[in-house]
Parts: sequence; structure tokens; C-alpha cells
Amino acid sequence: MVALAILVALGGVALAVITGGRPAAPDENTVMESRIRDLAAIAPVVSQPPAPPTTADSANPENPESPDPAGSDRKSPGPGNPAGEETAPETPASQPSAAPGAQGTDSPGLTSTPPRLLVISPSALTEQTKEDISRLKYVQKVDSFDGGAVKVSGVGLNLLAVDPARFRAWVPRAVADQQGVWSALARGEFVADSSAARRLGLVLGAEYQVDGGPRLRAAASATFGLPGVDGIVGEETGRRLGLPPGVALLVHGPEKATAALKARVGRLLGSGSQVVAVGGSGTDRAGTDKAGTDKAAPAKTGTGKPAKAARVTVGRPGSYLELYRASAGVCPGLSWTVLAAIGQVESSHGRNNGPSSAGAQGPMQFMPATWKAYGVDGDGDGVADIWSPYDAVPSAANYLCANGAAQGGKKLEKAIWFYNHSWSYVSKVLAISRGYAAAYP
Repeated sequence: MVALAILVALGGVALAVITGGRPAAPDENTVMESRIRDLAAIAPVVSQPPAPPTTADSANPENPESPDPAGSDRKSPGPGNPAGEETAPETPASQPSAAPGAQGTDSPGLTSTPPRLLVISPSALTEQTKEDISRLKYVQKVDSFDGGAVKVSGVGLNLLAVDPARFRAWVPRAVADQQGVWSALARGEFVADSSAARRLGLVLGAEYQVDGGPRLRAAASATFGLPGVDGIVGEETGRRLGLPPGVALLVHGPEKATAALKARVGRLLGSGSQVVAVGGSGTDRAGTDKAGTDKAAPAKTGTGKPAKAARVTVGRPGSYLELYRASAGVCPGLSWTVLAAIGQVESSHGRNNGPSSAGAQGPMQFMPATWKAYGVDGDGDGVADIWSPYDAVPSAANYLCANGAAQGGKKLEKAIWFYNHSWSYVSKVLAISRGYAAAYP
């Protein structure tokens, strides 16, 4: 039978359940527009989403023959189109996501958020508890997963049951790039932690009969670096195994704040839960890009000092020009013209707020998961509203800053690429940004 124990042993054989989820940047509702618009004449408007299109003739960014959703004039001169020639609509890149693709062997757009803490609860963590943890100082991201212990021929295995699209951001980058791992989970197979595979003598490709449960095929192994976790299965397989839902949480924040994070989370949860520090000896950095460009952490400026996203209340400016300028203060070193360019490309400054077919929403076209991690209350009304330009524009600055935009140069280009995984998108944004710099010196 499936054992429902959820204990974590720092050196050995026990279980932990985890959570993940990182923000994905907007893409599918992209408005391919070259003309520089008069920002001083455009007033931000807070509006809720229209009813989603239901006809086959609706604008679809994945279809290059579909109409331009913002009705932009593709003959208008501007950056990237100085002569005003008619240009064919450009097909946007696919929506950035941590979800494993059907093809390909790596995950170039994935922003790694290594876990600092593994929280184990005796019962499912409530949404309120997770929200309370997410609001603690230093906490940048949380997510929960199912997990528990099963037995194979009397030998215990501690498993996590995960949504690969969310969990992929929590593993070392080298593991995130192993497509075989994510394909195996999608097929309902078992991926063993490398240390557990060696310790238990698991044979890859072999099937193992769970005591009182289904058979599991050990399809792959990888180093997850999570204390006490012997392997990973998909959510559906976890349900078949009877693993307890939502009993574990992964917490991401600054590495140097791990001790403070642990103390704060421990005080909030009390003595009934376990809070375990993850990594600290390189484990949580093993899969991170050497250049650090894929890590959603405060970047460094040319002076070597961290460029942290600031807590800035922008109020409710009367024009997009004022809003973009105020919002740039969230990320010292980021030009307001980059925000203006992204706002033009994504929604034509609020003219086409979506939702897109992929679910991107609002004037800056955030995916809800990304918004949960990076959305801010820009106008101070107590709500971070994805549809409000007064919240969405400073949130875009927050997201860009987390990906190194304040450093400028190649770091800025990479940060924009994280916003929408297309180098043609990066070129368009930078061209429009230069146009705004010339128009509003």
C-alpha cells in the first residue's frame, strides 16, 4: 500500500513534496506595429477583458494570414520600416513557457528559480497559507506539489508528483535541458534521482511493481538535489499512487537570505511542518547558466552594484508617456523608452489587451503565472490588477529588471528576449525604443 508519510531526512531516506511555477512572458497577442505613436495623447484606461473570440475568423497570432488585431498601419514609416514599405505580418514566436516541448533538447527560454527551501506539511497547504508565505520578506516565488512514499518489494521510495510545466523551473538547468526527463513524465513513467538510483540499485528501463499499486517504469534518472526525494512522477501517476495532494512547497528567494527565509517561514507555519534548506553547497546552482543570464534575480549595473527592482508607486498618470517614465523608476538603469516600445508592440498602448489565444492578458500581455510572481500594485489601490496599465507597466519593469535589463547592452537584449522568446521581437522593440528616444528627447 502507499504510505502517506511525508518526512524529510537531510541525509537519507525520506520524502518531500515540491512546488514550482515561474512566470512566462507575453507573446501571442503581439501587435506588429512600426509607427511611433503619440504617447502624450494616449490616456491609460483600466478595462476588463472582452469575451474571448469564438469564430474561426478571429485574429490568431499563430496564423500569419489573420488580421492585425490592433489594425496597425503597416505602410507607416517608423523604426524598422523607414521607407514605409508594406511588410508582411510576422508570425510571433510561441508563448514562452516552462512546459516541455514536443521537440528539441533544451529549454533556452526557461528562467531557473532554484529552491532555497523545501517545506513539508502534514496536510495539504491551503491557498491562504501559500499566499501568506509568498508575501514574506525575501520570498520571490512559491509553488506546491503532491508527494508521498510508496513501497516496492518492501523498500520505500519517496516521490513527488509534479506538473512538468511548473516543476521544470525548479530543477538545475542541466536537468531542465534533458528532454528525456520531461517526455518520461508525460508518458506516466518514473524519473529517479541519480543518488537514489545508485543507492537502491534501480535499473533504467525496468518496471517495478508498487506494493498494492500499479507498475512503474524507471525511464530516466537525474540529479534533482532535493533532500529525501527519490524520484519524480507526473500528477496523474501520483493520483494513481494515492500520493497526498499539496503537502510540499518550494520557496525561491535570494540565496544569501536563505537562513532568514527559513526562520520566517518556520515561524509562520509553526511546529507542525518541516522547513528544510536546499542547496548551499552548489546543488541549487548546478544547472544555472554560467553567465547567470537565466536567473531571475537582481542584476548588476556597470558599477558592480546590484540593480534591484524598487517599490515604486506610479499613481495614475494622465498619459502613457508619463506612465512609462514613472514606471522606469522601478528598475534604475532601464530606459522608459523600452517599456514604451514593449507597450506598443504588445497592445498598442492598451488598444488590444487580449486575452490572447495563449492566455496572455492586459496592456503588457502577461501570462497569469508570470503576473503572480512579478505583478505589482503600481497605483497604490491595494490590488495588483493585470488589466490595469497603472499596475501592468511597472510590473513589466519589475520583470525586465529581474532578468538583468538595468545592465543595458546584451543583458538588456536578453531581458527583452525573456519577455517574448524571439530575436526579431527584440530587434523590433529596440528599434521602436530608439524612435521614442528621438521623438521625446
